[in-house]
Amino acid sequence: MQAHIRGAVVVNAVIDEHGNVVGARAVSGHPFLVAAALKAVLQWKYEPTLLNGTPVAVEMEVTVHFNLGS
Repeated sequence: MQAHIRGAVVVNAVIDEHGNVVGARAVSGHPFLVAAALKAVLQWKYEPTLLNGTPVAVEMEVTVHFNLGS
């Protein structure tokens, strides 16, 4: 916020069968925002993904948007 940088960071995240983010890496975005985006995504919790009724690990892309407050 102090640098007045805004934008989006695309993160590739690995979600385990319990819905926990167990891995994350930035795919694109401003270098100053990457660390904050990764920190945020690693704290998120998802509903487990089911395949034929069985929880499975998945890989997905998420976008974290950074905007300056008004």
